[in-house]
Amino acid sequence: PALPHFSDFTEMMRALGYPRLISMENFHTPNFMLVSEVLLWLVKRYEPQSDIPGDVETEQDRVFFIKAVAQFMATKAHIKLNTKKLYQADGHAVKELLKVTSVLYGAMNTQGGERAHLPEEDSTKFKFDLGSKIADLKAARQLASEITSKGAVLYDLLGKEVELREARTESLGRPLEINEAEKCQPWFTILLFQEEVQKTKDMLNNVALDEANLEAKIEKRKLELERSQKRLQTLQSVRPAFMDEYEKIEEQLQKQYSTYLEKFRNLTYMEQLLDDHRRTEQEMFE
Repeated sequence: PALPHFSDFTEMMRALGYPRLISMENFHTPNFMLVSEVLLWLVKRYEPQSDIPGDVETEQDRVFFIKAVAQFMATKAHIKLNTKKLYQADGHAVKELLKVTSVLYGAMNTQGGERAHLPEEDSTKFKFDLGSKIADLKAARQLASEITSKGAVLYDLLGKEVELREARTESLGRPLEINEAEKCQPWFTILLFQEEVQKTKDMLNNVALDEANLEAKIEKRKLELERSQKRLQTLQSVRPAFMDEYEKIEEQLQKQYSTYLEKFRNLTYMEQLLDDHRRTEQEMFE
C-alpha cells in the first residue's frame, strides 16, 4: 500500500526524539511490533504514568492493546483513531500514526522558544504535559461554583438552626393529639386502600381468567357428552344382523337349562335313595 506523507511522519518522529530510525521499507509488509512500539512510545509522551500494557504476543493481546491506545487517545487527546487500520500495521497505519505525531509535533513547535535555550541532548528528550485539559478545567470550574452556591445555602440553613432547634424541641415535647394524628393519617390510609384496591383488581382479573378457562372446559365437555349420546342412540337404533339367531339360541338355551335342572333334581333324589338303601342293608348285615 502507498505510504501517504511518510516523509512527514519520519521527520516528526525524529524531531520528537524517537530513538530508532524509521524507513519506508519498515511498512511495506505488516509490522505490528514496530507499530505497537511507536504507539506505546507516543502514549508515554502524552502521559508518562500511563498503564497501558505493552504485551502483544498473542492476537487477543494485540486487539486489547489497540483498543486501549485508541481509547486513551480519544479521552486524553480527543484524537479518533481507526483501530482496523492500526491493526493492519502497514502503510495504512501510518496515516493513523500521523494524527498523533502531528499533534505532538505542533505542541512541541509552540514551545520552540523555550527549547531554543535547551541543549541538543535535552531537546531530544523533550517531554510536555497536556495539563491544560479543557474538559477537566470546565468540570473543576463547575464544581467550584456548585460548592460555592451549596456552601451559601448551607450557611443560611445553619443560621436558622437556633430557631429550628427550639421549634423541634417544642414539637417533640408536646403530647401527640389524636386529631392531629388523624389529619396526618389519611394520606397513608389512602395509599393502603389503593394497594388493597389494586390487589383486589388483580384478583378479579385472575378470577375472570379462571372463569373463562372453566367455561371453555365446560363447553368442551358438553360437546363431548352430546357426541357420546348421539353415538349411543345410533348404536341402540341399529339392530345387529345376528340378533335373530342370538335370540333363538338364547330361547333354546333356556329350555335346555330347565331340562338340566329337572334331571339334576332327579339324580340328586335317586342318589339319596341309594344311600338310604345301602345304609339299611349295612344295618341288616350287622
